[in-house]
Amino acid sequence: MATYQRNQPAPSATGDARRDETEGNERLTAAGGSVLLPLLAVIGVTLLQLRQLLWVHLFVGMLLIGPVALKLASTGWRFARYYGGEPAYRRKGPPPMLMRASAPVLVATTVLVLVTGVMLLLEGPSSRGALLPIHKIGFIVWEAFFALHVLWHLAALPRALRGDYGPAPLAGPRLAGRDGRALALAGALAGGLALALISIPDFGAWLNR
Repeated sequence: MATYQRNQPAPSATGDARRDETEGNERLTAAGGSVLLPLLAVIGVTLLQLRQLLWVHLFVGMLLIGPVALKLASTGWRFARYYGGEPAYRRKGPPPMLMRASAPVLVATTVLVLVTGVMLLLEGPSSRGALLPIHKIGFIVWEAFFALHVLWHLAALPRALRGDYGPAPLAGPRLAGRDGRALALAGALAGGLALALISIPDFGAWLNR
């Protein structure tokens, strides 16, 4: 039987904890993505009838800020841990080259669309001439890169979600940190909802223009 020095954890226990962190990060990222997909689908529908559904577009656009922030945080954490030399993340490896090459554009256009959207809302219709073209062009570029991102990861999404939220027989042994991940997801949604509710008074200038 193997023995270890006092106060020194067994390598397998340490390795399991690190593997749990990488798997937990993957599950949190997947959960954030699963929330974003229906919200972005609603945004897409509003673009078909923007005059009639402008209030929905504005509300959901503000609501998106919370889940987007969570998604950026979870993927940014993986980026930092991998390039910081964390062994478990190094063993897991980086995302495929195509995803790594497109990620900076996806992140930049995501931030651009949200920032210009908030600025348009707060500054009112008078800002349309300067900000609306940037918002539209940013969205078009973002849409192309986001579609690529979704197509690449869609097949793996059910497995990642089933691990935390599926029935126990299908999910297998529960991974440590599930409650924390669920709380982070709920907090992101609550934060986005709070922003949307707070911003409702600013809708008037756009709805009555």
